[in-house]
Amino acid sequence: MTIPQQTHQSNKAVFIIAAITALGGLLFGYNVGIIGIALLGLAKQFVLTVTLQQIITSATILGALGGCMLSQPISDRLGYRPTLLILGVWFCVASLACALSPIINGLIVSRFLLGLPIGGATQIIPVYIAELAPARHRGKMVVFFQLMVITGITLAYFGGLELGDHWRWMFGLGILPAIALLLGMSILPESPRWLVMKKRPQDAYLILKRIRGNEQLAQQEIEAIKKVSHQPKGSWKEVMQPWVRPAIVVGASLAMFCQITGNNALIYYAPIIFTQAGFSYTIAIIGSGISIFIIAIMTIIGGILVDKIGRRRYLLWTVPGSIIALIAMGYLFLGNGPQTEVSKFLVIACLAVYMLFNGGSFGVCIWLINSEIYPLFIRGKGASIGAFSNWFFTLIVSLTTLSLVKTLGATYTFWLYALISTLALIFIYALVPETKGKSLEEIELELKNHRFYAFQQKKS
Repeated sequence: MTIPQQTHQSNKAVFIIAAITALGGLLFGYNVGIIGIALLGLAKQFVLTVTLQQIITSATILGALGGCMLSQPISDRLGYRPTLLILGVWFCVASLACALSPIINGLIVSRFLLGLPIGGATQIIPVYIAELAPARHRGKMVVFFQLMVITGITLAYFGGLELGDHWRWMFGLGILPAIALLLGMSILPESPRWLVMKKRPQDAYLILKRIRGNEQLAQQEIEAIKKVSHQPKGSWKEVMQPWVRPAIVVGASLAMFCQITGNNALIYYAPIIFTQAGFSYTIAIIGSGISIFIIAIMTIIGGILVDKIGRRRYLLWTVPGSIIALIAMGYLFLGNGPQTEVSKFLVIACLAVYMLFNGGSFGVCIWLINSEIYPLFIRGKGASIGAFSNWFFTLIVSLTTLSLVKTLGATYTFWLYALISTLALIFIYALVPETKGKSLEEIELELKNHRFYAFQQKKS
């Protein structure tokens, strides 16, 4: 059943909800971005080997890996809103613990604890926004979360440059968006789809009536949700049913490709890689920060385009640009790396182009698609699998990037990412479905009727 067009009031209400909830993305982005700069200050105070740098970076990712799975049963039981309030409190405590850690081992433990709410946020927030958003605007609403992630990373880079070696302040400032998230979530509603699954359709109807601004639209949406809510309770065994499996494959694989094509590797370690290649500290930070700012611009553009041209087509248009940039960047690092001012400028330009097309493609679509493609009765578990895949491969990347560069050299590392990006492009063309303009219930029906994969949709 197709949900009728939503009102302007609906769009405004959901935009406010998305903007407040997406503060969790700001927390995520800030804490991911700040470590690349904080490591430079930490290295002046402590003796840090390459392995120890990778462990400090990976501690948060390991925590996120657990957090995205632990948050799922909590959100399924308590609801999205109470769980996000819990995560906001945890963010505050963990940020202070990082800032006050007296020794490296204490910082590693604190960074792990900080990762738990980060992982939980990536599992809950995109799904929460998707379940409240009108179908024809769902893309830009969910992508707002990714925009806040990039905003957080940008603030981390330029804030870190201003703070210099004061790494304690860098970690401590993470408490500010956490407080804003707590205050904002205290006034937001619960997901109507979660309420229907908990046999509270009247409560769901009242929320939809308020944010849609139309009783008839709210009632029709409730009826559409009810049609797919009469499912099993959603055990882990039911997640692996054959008809559900295509959604798991697409969600987990996109999350994997988002990481192993090099995006977070360069976000985490670009300042270190570039300083080792002969760039000054300031140029390395500014160059990396400008690249992240460019991703923010592309995320805004992408948030608009995914609702106009579609998620799949957007990926097919943008990923090739990142492949070309990686190949060119690898060439510039041949031999002793960039030696002239022109070649150094070209490296920064290639990094910016790569971030534009990789971060602006996978970054825009990963959380959006992962929030759309799972059936209602296992949506929380499906989103946690996608988030787990994202963080698992982020962990692998963070633990191996500096060692990979040391072993293969920057050139072959960039070319390896280019090869993996090519494989990702083939996967997108063959399997990733188009979800533009479809209600979550329509997507679930396509999955159930074996019209989900891209090649299946073309045949039908």
